Formats: sequence, structure tokens, C-alpha cells
Amino acid sequence: MTKNLTVGSPMRLILGFALPTLLGMLFQQFYNLMDTMIVGKLLGAQALAAVGSTSSISFFVIGFCTGVCSGFAIPVAQKMGAGDFSRMRRFVANAAYLAAAFAAVLTVATALLCRTILTLMHTPADIFADAYAYIFIIFLGIPTTFLYNLLAGIIRSLGDSRTPVYFLALASFLNIFLDFALILWFEAGVAGAAIATVVSQGISGAACLALMVKKYPVLRMSREERRLNRSACGTLCAMGVPMGLQYSITAIGSIVLQSAVNTLGSTYVAAVAAGTKLFQLLCCPFDAMGATMATYCGQNVGAWKLDRLGQGIRACTVLGAVCAVGCFAGMLLGSDAGAMLFLDPAEPQLELLVSLTSQYIVINTAFFFPLALVNILRFSIQGMGYSVFAILAGVLEMIARAVVAWLFVPPLGYTAACFASPAAWVAADLFLIPACMACIARLRRMGEPAAPESPAQTTP
Repeated sequence: MTKNLTVGSPMRLILGFALPTLLGMLFQQFYNLMDTMIVGKLLGAQALAAVGSTSSISFFVIGFCTGVCSGFAIPVAQKMGAGDFSRMRRFVANAAYLAAAFAAVLTVATALLCRTILTLMHTPADIFADAYAYIFIIFLGIPTTFLYNLLAGIIRSLGDSRTPVYFLALASFLNIFLDFALILWFEAGVAGAAIATVVSQGISGAACLALMVKKYPVLRMSREERRLNRSACGTLCAMGVPMGLQYSITAIGSIVLQSAVNTLGSTYVAAVAAGTKLFQLLCCPFDAMGATMATYCGQNVGAWKLDRLGQGIRACTVLGAVCAVGCFAGMLLGSDAGAMLFLDPAEPQLELLVSLTSQYIVINTAFFFPLALVNILRFSIQGMGYSVFAILAGVLEMIARAVVAWLFVPPLGYTAACFASPAAWVAADLFLIPACMACIARLRRMGEPAAPESPAQTTP
């Protein structure tokens, strides 16, 4: 059930690995979209705005969790590529201990602070109660986020991108059923949508764990391999924490931007919420490319096949360009229909909401090739072991979004907000392109004997 990405055509391997990963991400976005669609159509635009107003703070916290888990998986991929299975299993065990600790601390901290955060973000009074109910439950579900994302990351590091898809499919259908049950039958409102998300993700993670125990002999550990190891924890944190911070630092810019949009009123918040959900669906191919390149580069660095790094990056960039053009063309023709997925036809301001949502998504998809490069290059660098660059790229994204929010949204309004993310992607690419070349050059200078450990600890 594992796959070696160090031998064979990079394009073929990347496509073969990315397609199941993409399918899994589509399932994940599917049940996220269903939350938004059901809330928007059954509970109205104000409830949609309430859920949407929490998206940036959710990305800040949940993105950190996801990034940490992705970082923990990189040493696993490197040891898999090197054929060092004992140390790979030690990394897996210690990643589980660290994930449990992170989950406990973050759950308590965010649950206590979420009301204060929503207040600081100028959440409109007419949607504050629903926004708090939704995000509080999502934060209580942080342990399920760690459970699924850590296990899925480990499985992908072994070269298996298909297995996580099955459990995401299960979670998707369960989430839809629970959404309808809790909102329609139990009248739980936006809290019901949050509960459905947490429960379905928890079941998906538990099923994934059960399969790993049964189906992956390579992960069966001795007592020594299961012990807490300070060195392994240090390596895992050196990879995971920077990747988590990269997501959170990027999200700070999104929070600043969301705060600026909140001042425009709940109609604009609802339009951004609908546009963001559609954007998250459309950018799944680029997220899949990033996850693929992290595993591909991790395994090839572990095997010390450095010539394959540039080959894989170039092949994935071609795929990114094709997807970017396709998404932009699709939204030029179908953005209004996409907006209607999340809006109730009986909304009094329907025409304005559709127009604002379409404007948001068309502007963003016009810059999808820079977004593709951000994902391909950033995750490739992380797979090589230089996760510190994730933070630096995230800082540039944060600055770009914050500058747009502070300097341009107040005088120019909603149109300026639509250009915030494209500005962030371009800023990150200006750093990531030379950084990626520097990382490959650094690896070549290090020499093969240093390959197993140094990349995760060294900055060029």
C-alpha cells in the first residue's frame, strides 16, 4: 500500500499521486461547501455572513493544525525514501505524542479566547451570536482536526494518496446527513453545521487510524520505537512548527482583511463568504499539487536523488498553468451560477450579492497561476527540509494582505478587498522562486553523507 516516488517519470508519478489527493480534497471541500450551502439556503444570508465572518480566524487556528501535521509527515517521507524504516516509525510515534499535546493546548486556548477575537475583528452585532456559536464548536473539534490530518499526512508520506480519499468520502456523506438532521429536524441553526463538521471529521480520523493499524505492516513498532525521543521530537517540531506558523501568519493578513470587510456591512461579508467557499473548491488542484510535491521532494531528498527535484517542480508547474487557465475560463462563464450555490433565491438583495460574489471569484481566479506557484514551490521547499522558508513566505503574504486592507479598502471599498489575495500570492512568489533554487543548490553543496538529517535543520 506504499509507493516509491524516487523511480520513474516525475510527471507520471506526480499525476498518479496528485489525482487521488485532489479527489480527497474535493470531498473535504464538498462537505465544507455543503455546510455553507445549507446554511445560506436554509438559514439565510445573515447566518451565511456569520459563518463566513469566522473563516479567517478558523484558517488561523485550523491552518496551524494542518500545517503542523504536514510538517510532521516530512521526516516520515524522508526516511521512507531513504529506506530507514525503524527511524521512520520512531518519527510516527513521536508525531502522535506531539499532536496530542498541541491539540490539548490549542483547544483550551481558542475556546477561551474566541469571543474576544470576534470582538476585536469588529464582527457585526447582528451576526455576532451565530458567529460565536459556530466558531466555538469548531475550536472544540481541534483534536479531530489533528487526528485526521496527522494520519492522512503519514499515509501520503508512505506514497499512498488513495486511502485518505475513502475516509473523506465517508466524512462528506455523513456531514451532509448531519447538516440536514441538525438544522432541519433539531433546529440547531449554525451550531448544527459546526457539530456536523466536527463529528464527521472525527469519524473519518478514527476510521483512518483503524485501517492504519490493520493494513500497514511497515508501521508496526517495537517498544523501543514507541518511546518518547527528544531528538525525534526536536526534528519534528523543527519541521512542523514553521509550517504551522506559515499558515497562521498568512491567516493574520486574512484576519486583517476580514476585519476591513466587516466594516462594509453584512451584505459584503456574505458575498466574501460565498466567494471564499467557491474559491476553496476551485483551488483544490493547487492544494493537491502542494501535498504531492511535499511527499515527492521528501522521498527524493531521502534517497538523495537531487536531479529529480527540478524535474518534478517543472512538471508540476506545467500542470499548475493548465489548471489555472481552466479555472479562470470556467469562472468567466459561470461565476453567477457558482454564486447561486450559496444564496437563497428569495434573498431581498440577491442581485447585488450575486454581482459581488462573481466579482470576487473572477478577480481571484485571474491570478491562479501565481497561486499554483506558491503551493508548488512552498511545499517543495518544505519537502526538502527547509521549512523556515514557509514562515518567510507567509510573512510576505500577510504584509501584502494587510497593506491592501489598511491602505486600499477604506478609500476603494470592496473592489480593493478582491485584490488582496492576488497581491499576497505575487509577493510570496517573488521570494519563493529564488528560495527554491537556493535550497536545491544548498543540498548539492552539502554532499550525500549529510542528507539524512541536515536538510531538516539547516537554512541555506
